[in-house]
Amino acid sequence: MMSVTQAAAPQRKPFYKILYVQVLAAIVVGAIVGWLFPDFAKNDWIKAMGDGFVKLIKMLIAPVIFCTVVSGIAHISEVKKVGRVAVKALLYFEVISTFALALGLIVANLLRPGAGFQGQSNASAVAGYAKQASEMKSVDFVLHIIPDTVVGAFAQGDILQVLLFSILFGFALMTLGERGHTIRGFIDDAAHAIFGVIAIVVKAAPIGAFGAMAYTIGRYGPQALGNLAGLIATFYLTSITFVVVVLGIVARVAGFSIFRFLKYIKDELLIVLGTSSSESVLPQLMEKLERLGCSKPVVGLVVPTGYSFNLDGTNIYMTLATLFIAQAMNIDLSFGEQLTILIVAMLTSKGASGITGAGFITLAGTLAAVRPELVPGMAIVLGIDKFMSECRALTNLCGNGVACVVVAWWEGELDREKLKVALDSNIDPTEVEVAVTTG
Repeated sequence: MMSVTQAAAPQRKPFYKILYVQVLAAIVVGAIVGWLFPDFAKNDWIKAMGDGFVKLIKMLIAPVIFCTVVSGIAHISEVKKVGRVAVKALLYFEVISTFALALGLIVANLLRPGAGFQGQSNASAVAGYAKQASEMKSVDFVLHIIPDTVVGAFAQGDILQVLLFSILFGFALMTLGERGHTIRGFIDDAAHAIFGVIAIVVKAAPIGAFGAMAYTIGRYGPQALGNLAGLIATFYLTSITFVVVVLGIVARVAGFSIFRFLKYIKDELLIVLGTSSSESVLPQLMEKLERLGCSKPVVGLVVPTGYSFNLDGTNIYMTLATLFIAQAMNIDLSFGEQLTILIVAMLTSKGASGITGAGFITLAGTLAAVRPELVPGMAIVLGIDKFMSECRALTNLCGNGVACVVVAWWEGELDREKLKVALDSNIDPTEVEVAVTTG
């Protein structure tokens, strides 16, 4: 069985060498540079710092998923167990996603952030997003899960395609029994090496966070937050409420504190804040969840699947932004139409996974399905979508982390002792040591 264990605690490092401190400082410096020197911050090389770091991480996502899922499945002997974990994960995703969608609707109705809005709307600015949304079909989404070739799935880095092949390969390796021992050992060793690469790459996180934040502020400017600050504040407040209250209650039922969990993944949260991409920390999150006591099969199945089916931040954004646009355009939505929004958003949030700008595209799909006349109003929020995407990514990350722990607990695959020790400790992702044993 492959297990991830923490090495003996090193001597305490100076605070300026701790990753989350470096990332936080880089975000602050990047924001200042973007504000004071916007022309310099808009340089292609500055933008490349953030984009380059995200690409470095993304190149490792496919092999991490493959090794983790295959190893997890191949080392268990009960086929029904894998299916049971998958069903429990999907059931959890749907229930929590419904809470996220409903919370967005409730807050939008109570606070009415779009009422009295006086901004300008340019329908042509969102034509591309609306076109992509109109082309999304459930059958296309299902067929897209099946890669044209195995190599193509890895080359494109499509999470669901890699996950499908990994599950099939893991089951095939499971049936080989002792004959598959050599391949299992090779995959275990490969996972060890890949996490070593991650430990090297993540050292560049402060550079990536600086570049991404400097370019964002330099490109859009602080004034981009001006007349839409109310929507941004409402969205962030709603997301914080969801994480603290909804996920907090779920975490408490599962026997751990949401605040200690957030402290445990603070490095990943800061990297996501700087890069606006939850995928930029997927490998580190999976590794940390194993350290937390979640079994490898659960981590391998729940986390990659959650990145497509458990988008809590995106769900909150869709219902909140839909009602904001309706309020800004003075269009009243009945209770029945708002209920339709919830149902449609539940489907569209799955259909656009893996598409660039998925949050904005799913919003277009939701609006087109409920009230097509609202689609041009997307231009109202287009200018601040970059700032909204950061909160979407942060909430999605928190939701998937909690989901993995909860499913592991539900399945009886959570090591309580490791959970307690890990939540009381501080782990620097740049000092990952993976110990691999086979049994």
